[in-house]
Amino acid sequence: MTELIRVLIAEDHPVVRRGLHSFLETYEDIQVVAEAEDGAQAVALAREHVPDVILMDLLMPRLGGVEAIEQIMAFSPATRILVLTSYTEDELLFSAMRAGALGYWLKDVEPEDLVHALRAAARGQATLHPKVAARLVQGALHLAPQLTEDELTELSERELDVLRLIARGLSNKEIAEQLCLAEGTVKSHVSNILSKLQLAHRTQAALYALKRKLVALP
Repeated sequence: MTELIRVLIAEDHPVVRRGLHSFLETYEDIQVVAEAEDGAQAVALAREHVPDVILMDLLMPRLGGVEAIEQIMAFSPATRILVLTSYTEDELLFSAMRAGALGYWLKDVEPEDLVHALRAAARGQATLHPKVAARLVQGALHLAPQLTEDELTELSERELDVLRLIARGLSNKEIAEQLCLAEGTVKSHVSNILSKLQLAHRTQAALYALKRKLVALP
């Protein structure tokens, strides 16, 4: 039986919010557990329902999406947050990813691509809208935390190998196959990397690797 993905929609426009709800509910593996009409309500409902994935708009009344992401990550770091917005401004993009968003999508996304991103988020995999992916890579210097070389040397050789493969977009399973490791071991390495580098998720780890030139820019 397919595992159910519990979703919270945070969107201040009622027509968009209800349209997303109706669309997502057509998929058997997706359940919309709540709708929020502003950032403050998103935080409260996230605390109440602890959803697997949140679709988060950014410019909302009372509390903006970036601030809502920061607050939700503080008490529910396992919740995956996908930004779904109309805005591509660098300040919003970088702020949302620094706050802990796992992916960033624009509202012109194809419906099937959004469902794919949502399912990927539920598995802990980062995804980006094509229009913002290049900009995010180019802005890696702004997004990655300012760490010293000493912090980089805290990583073991195996953790560096894993970090390089994360930056190339490989999943834990693919990394395990390439390095001849158990998938659980790779998961442990990823957790250690994020902890040592003070990063929120794999997207930030990939950008960090690009910034440190551990892999070549595409």
